[in-house]
Amino acid sequence: MTYRLLTIIVLLSIVTGLHGCSSSNNVEQLAGQPDNAAELLKTRQPFRNMYYGNIPYPADCEQNCYKPHPQLACKAPAEQCHYAGPQRAPELKSGFNVHWLGHASFSITTPDGQHVLLDPVTGQFDWPVSWAAHLTGIKQRRTTPELSAELLRRADAVLYSHLHYDHFSTRDIKRIGTDAHYYLPYGMASYLPDGGYNATEMAWYSSARQGKLTIHALPARHFNSRTFSDENQALWAGWLLQHGDSKLFFAGDTGYSQHFTDIRQRYGTIDICLLPIASYHGPNYRAVHMTPEDALMVASELGCKVMIPWGYGNASWQMGDHSSHSALLRLLNMQQQLDSQVPLLILNEGDSVSL
Repeated sequence: MTYRLLTIIVLLSIVTGLHGCSSSNNVEQLAGQPDNAAELLKTRQPFRNMYYGNIPYPADCEQNCYKPHPQLACKAPAEQCHYAGPQRAPELKSGFNVHWLGHASFSITTPDGQHVLLDPVTGQFDWPVSWAAHLTGIKQRRTTPELSAELLRRADAVLYSHLHYDHFSTRDIKRIGTDAHYYLPYGMASYLPDGGYNATEMAWYSSARQGKLTIHALPARHFNSRTFSDENQALWAGWLLQHGDSKLFFAGDTGYSQHFTDIRQRYGTIDICLLPIASYHGPNYRAVHMTPEDALMVASELGCKVMIPWGYGNASWQMGDHSSHSALLRLLNMQQQLDSQVPLLILNEGDSVSL
């Protein structure tokens, strides 16, 4: 065993020992699906996806997936790019403002003026993995999303989809502080820092109120872990923000499955869909991440009035991707090949739009 590998194992073991000691936090748990979530958590049995096994995909890119597109200006092939095409947003009058911060991080202003952060992550890997990566020479992400201290501190609510390092950062939670309320999939509150945080753990299809906003925890097809020893010991989720009749859906990391049809049946058409389109290369990656064509089909199944893709970009983590913008190229090409009628709103990192 090399010194580098041993260092990583030791440090991750430290993380395993650190989580679960948040004794001074205030945590509420909301039941939903699976209906035995509390028992699974108590007995340390793994959670699992609602639909699993081999699921047929609704579409697949077979050729010309990554040909250059005139609306995407790049410094190198599919690298360090800027989308220069039209950004036509339908006039939804939903009252939501969407600010894409990079990768999976969003800042949402709700119709009643609340500030909601979705998967806010800055910097590189969270400590102590960042230290281990530095010591062992593991490549970290090249750039970071623009989450200023002021933006983090003004959050009224913070929603995390799962524990993976590109979606959950204890460093940023400490920067956000204890004034915000944290909404987490069932079992994740034990990973919060200790210090008087207020959190609500939610099973799938449970709902909570934040002012005039209703927050729904929804299924995703993914998995959850923070270390080598805690895989699927906490749930993972997507989120639906609802204010009156206006709805915004953040899918989190997810593969394609029937859970999207279930969501449409429960909640009807959705105004704004924030859907992932990257990290689908590699062994079994597509089972838990969507290709661009998967996302286009999901947007149609959900009845999305506008789809905003994410996961690509100069600040992306590029896990299971050919390049920073290969996923966006594939989306643009598959939109034409499939003759998709889904209204796309393509953003560059840092862009904001009122819908």
